[in-house]
Amino acid sequence: MKRTACMLTALMMLVAPVAFAYQVTGPVLEVTDTKIVVEKDKEKWEIQRTKDTKVTGELKKGSKVTIQYTMTATSVENKDPKAPAKK
Repeated sequence: MKRTACMLTALMMLVAPVAFAYQVTGPVLEVTDTKIVVEKDKEKWEIQRTKDTKVTGELKKGSKVTIQYTMTATSVENKDPKAPAKK
């Protein structure tokens, strides 16, 4: 039983980082309740922020931060042309 628990724990530690497949690091340009804007390579990156966003330390303009984020589809619309109706 202990061996199984250890194996599951090890597996979870390996899989957990995959959930945050993307990250961006840079100085904070703007912070609101709904977004964080950082600069990376002279580009502005706007990342959505929710009440569930975990923040360690003080989040303020000018701070250098690393943001881990996910990309999730909210809807998908097929744009393939429709096949002509058969006669």
